[in-house]
Amino acid sequence: MRCLIIDDKPLAIDILADYTAKIPFMELAAVTTNPIEGLSIIHAQKIDLVFLDIQMPELTGLQFMKILDKQCMVILTTAYAEYALDGFEHDVIDYLLKPIAFERFYKAADKACRYLKQNNIKNPLGQVNESKAPLPFSEFLFVKTEHRIQKINTKDILYIEALQNYVFLNTLSGRVMSLQPLKKIDEQLPQIEFVRVHKSYIVSLRHITSVERSRIFIGDTIIPIGDSYRDGFYKLIDR
Repeated sequence: MRCLIIDDKPLAIDILADYTAKIPFMELAAVTTNPIEGLSIIHAQKIDLVFLDIQMPELTGLQFMKILDKQCMVILTTAYAEYALDGFEHDVIDYLLKPIAFERFYKAADKACRYLKQNNIKNPLGQVNESKAPLPFSEFLFVKTEHRIQKINTKDILYIEALQNYVFLNTLSGRVMSLQPLKKIDEQLPQIEFVRVHKSYIVSLRHITSVERSRIFIGDTIIPIGDSYRDGFYKLIDR
C-alpha cells in the first residue's frame, strides 16, 4: 500500500514516516509539507493512501479533499478534534488525533489495507475493480445474531451496549442482539464517529443529544462515562 504524508510540520512527518517504516504492508512513496505539491504527486504516481494534516497554509486538509475528489484513501491527522465529523462527511478512512500513538496509527493503517483489498477484488466477470471512490467499507457492518447475519447501516446506530455474554446494537429502527464480542464490533466501526466511553458502551457522536458531567444523553437514554475514558472523550468533543 503506497502512502503519501502531507503535513506542514517536519517533526510530524518524521513521526509518521517512522511509523510507516515499521509496518510491512506499507510503502512510503513520498512526503511533503506543501499540499499543492501533494496533489501533483498523486497525479504523477500511484498513491493508495494519504496521511493528511488539516491545518496547513495555502490549502487546508478539507479543501485538499474537495480537490482530490476521492482519488485515493485519506486518513486525517490533526491536533483539532472538532474536525472529526467534517472528515466523516468526506468519507475518510480514519481520523488520528495528535499526538498519535503507534498502536492507534497501526489500527488506522490496517483498516485502510483491508478497505483496499476489499475494493480490488475481482468481480463475477473476472474484471478487477480499481475504482478509487467506492462506498466506505465502514458505512455498514454485518453482525451475527442468534439465527442470521444482519446488515446494519452505521449511521443508524445510536449506541452499543455489552451485557453479560451479549451485545445490543440500539438503532433508529430498534434493538439488535449480537453474539459477537464488543471489541470485534468496535473494530468495524468508523473511528471518527464512534467512541468507546465505558467498558460496556460505545456511542455515536452523531446521535448525542447532550453531555452532563459523567453522563451522555442520547434522547431519553442515559449512558455513563467510565473514569478511564472520560479525558479522551472530553478531548474529542471540546471545541
